Amino acid sequence: MGQCMDSGVIKVGWEMDPVTLIVAALVAGAAAGLKDTASSAIKDAYDGLKGLVRRRLADRPGGELVLDRHEQDPQVWDKPLAQELTAAGAGDDPALVTAAQALMQLVDAAGSAAGKYEVSASDHAAAAGRDMNISASGGGTAAGVIHGNVTPPGPTLPGPVQGGPHPGR
Repeated sequence: MGQCMDSGVIKVGWEMDPVTLIVAALVAGAAAGLKDTASSAIKDAYDGLKGLVRRRLADRPGGELVLDRHEQDPQVWDKPLAQELTAAGAGDDPALVTAAQALMQLVDAAGSAAGKYEVSASDHAAAAGRDMNISASGGGTAAGVIHGNVTPPGPTLPGPVQGGPHPGR
């Protein structure tokens, strides 16, 4: 278990909201990109994420300015950037979330493998970077809409028969 800071509230566990993930990936990508040892894959992933963010903020007055200032001084501009991303609906953009997760996988492979950069969603929505189970309780109905590529696992094999009549006994 770990902790992530979001708007002054510490959340226990690794799950984080999509906007927090995007901002964290921008910070990590910029820091990693400054190192001479940074791979071209990290630099490309960072540039790709930054381009997606820039396009998302293009229609927001001052949005791109906040992104540029954030790159220069992330500690001061983290919160304003998160506010701009939230207002622009960046957390609902699967391409942005996927790009942020991909960058974090390059920068922090161990954290990614541990599920540190999995995202949570709200308002009856769910975001999953990997496997997802949908279930209902209390007479509810479980349903899901899938966007993107899906590769289902092999079929579940039937288990042994439980109870009931046993012919031939």
